[in-house]
Amino acid sequence: MPAYKIQLTENATLDLGDIYLYIAQTDSIEKAEYIFGKMLNAIERFDENPERGNYPRELFELGMSDFREIFFKPYRIFYTIEGKKVLVHLIADGRRKMDELLQKRLLTP
Repeated sequence: MPAYKIQLTENATLDLGDIYLYIAQTDSIEKAEYIFGKMLNAIERFDENPERGNYPRELFELGMSDFREIFFKPYRIFYTIEGKKVLVHLIADGRRKMDELLQKRLLTP
């Protein structure tokens, strides 16, 4: 039995779908399926050791240590640990302007 329950927010689920569609349209369905599978594997590994993620620099500089992130280059997966639950909030291409995205998606109620 997994030590942690993993849950994706609605926005994180939409992020995964958007990434899949983008790769399928700009590269190939095979590549999209490969990346999608690898990303899900990275997320599923949270059940063993969610503390392995780093504190996102942009948030840590604001004094926030609630969020963590892992990299699946070029993507960044942002999550929180709440008891025995890992909640994935955001999956984004790390080449984007992250300050605005983080403000909009993670810091604004």
